[in-house]
Amino acid sequence: MKIAFLDRDGVINEFPGNGNYVTKVKNFHFIPGSLEAIKKLTENGFTIFVISNQAGVGKGIFTKRKLEMITDKMLREVRKHGGRIRKVFYSTAKSDAGCEFRKPNIGSIRRAMKLMKKPLSSAQKAYFVGDTVTDIATGKNIGCKTIFVLSGRSDQGRLKEKKIKPDHIVDNLLAASLIMINGDSRSSIRKKS
Repeated sequence: MKIAFLDRDGVINEFPGNGNYVTKVKNFHFIPGSLEAIKKLTENGFTIFVISNQAGVGKGIFTKRKLEMITDKMLREVRKHGGRIRKVFYSTAKSDAGCEFRKPNIGSIRRAMKLMKKPLSSAQKAYFVGDTVTDIATGKNIGCKTIFVLSGRSDQGRLKEKKIKPDHIVDNLLAASLIMINGDSRSSIRKKS
């Protein structure tokens, strides 16, 4: 079993900017290479989940229906290009809501593994790919290998500040997919000590 957990904004689609959200279908634009990356991961036997915080819904900036329409477009395009995302998990809660599904909490990953009917520890490879400190912390909280991409928020400075070290730092999801497919010298799941 090989699993890829992907953040959405800044990883799959263009990051809308700090404090902004993709609120309309027409504003959702794939990052060059992300569709190809998802296709490659699919072809190489990865089960792909999208794990994303979308607090704009909780703040009333856009509706859950708009979020669903954006998700439908994303999934349609991914399928059209030969990829498959098993499921998308969003937390629409505001950051101060204490939501167990809001990254860096791992509720959404637990839901994904429940869908798989297997524990994450049984995965041959498991990666979390994101563009924020929160994404990398989420991956570390669940015991995945982590890949930080520079195609989104790109807050590398905050990684140092928070002393959070991803396993890899690459330009984008396409570069990340090659690491996930080809592996690296370290084992994919870190055992908790």
